[in-house]
Amino acid sequence: MTTSITDKKAKPWWRFGYMWLVLGGPALVVLASFITLWLAIRWPDPQVNMGAPRNAQDPREGKAQAQALAPAVKARNHAATGVLEARP
Repeated sequence: MTTSITDKKAKPWWRFGYMWLVLGGPALVVLASFITLWLAIRWPDPQVNMGAPRNAQDPREGKAQAQALAPAVKARNHAATGVLEARP
């Protein structure tokens, strides 16, 4: 007696190893993204205050540092608010 291919019972989808690779990879990435989000919310990066001069007794150093950082501060403010500063 010969058996045909149609006589065999089909296995359920979870019995195929390749199916776990197809579903497992993206599921692992989604899980990792939620863990990363939780870490970012739980321990945010500290805010760095660059406004104070290093040497409080020399006001020229604070002014020079403020002038050197002016383009970066302007760009940061523009990126955060989307509004350009008016020119004097």
